Amino acid sequence: MVRLKQAAASMAGMLLGALLASGAPPASAQTPEVVRVRGEVVSFDGASTLVVKSRQGTDVTVRLGQPLRLLGVTKASVADIKPGVFIGTTTVQKEGSSSRSLEIHIFPESLRGTGEGDRPWDLVPGSSMTNGAAGNAVDSVDGKTITVTYQGGSRTVLVQPDTAIVTYVPIDKNDVKPGVKIFAITQKGTDGTLTASALSVGKDGVTPPM
Repeated sequence: MVRLKQAAASMAGMLLGALLASGAPPASAQTPEVVRVRGEVVSFDGASTLVVKSRQGTDVTVRLGQPLRLLGVTKASVADIKPGVFIGTTTVQKEGSSSRSLEIHIFPESLRGTGEGDRPWDLVPGSSMTNGAAGNAVDSVDGKTITVTYQGGSRTVLVQPDTAIVTYVPIDKNDVKPGVKIFAITQKGTDGTLTASALSVGKDGVTPPM
């Protein structure tokens, strides 16, 4: 019996050591909270710290993480949504089977697959974000309908004249300056610090619509 207990203790120690060596977090570790920041740049130190006037009117400090996905956002049109291109769209549900698109952002081919799927979003109450491959744009009474297909599902969206359509372009930190509009995906640390993993910066007066 003593030998069995010693063997069990030894096995438990080996498993714990393997867990620590793998870098896997303990079961009690919490996933950092994702906070999306939308607003206008107040200041930027040129390196890693950004102050943003949020939509709520408060100043929010954002640290730029490493690695950081930094992209410019420029205007596009429905004509740029070719069949098969990878897009993201924020929608609200309409009556019936389709959803009304509030905005569409067209990804470059190098970012195909980013955030693929369908999930709740926080642009407006009740909104969803769908990332996937665009189908053919079909004319309808209210605009154009596009089916966005992702692994495991699809969503048909209505694109109207007031749907904001943008695409991404390369930029560097010199484009991050006071007055430009940004959208940042951040993680909130245990000390409340917001660290951005992705920062989208409006170009030529564009407000990132997502």
